[in-house]
Amino acid sequence: MQIEIRGAEKLSFRERQVVTLKEMGWSTESIAKQLQLSPSSVATLYHRARAKGYQVVIVIPGDSLGLFANSEETDAE
Repeated sequence: MQIEIRGAEKLSFRERQVVTLKEMGWSTESIAKQLQLSPSSVATLYHRARAKGYQVVIVIPGDSLGLFANSEETDAE
């Protein structure tokens, strides 16, 4: 799985770090520990990034969803 952040050029380096981890499902507390920040700093960075506007696109290969794994079997039916 890949994550693409559209509009990342609007974000600071720290905002990009926080957004990436947040969009991957990390908690504020986990991000704070990873980046050695306080949870309130993480929340502030995330809210600033949201205010600047960005879009997250998740790229998931079809084979990882099992959509094309058995295409030969499906064709035979």
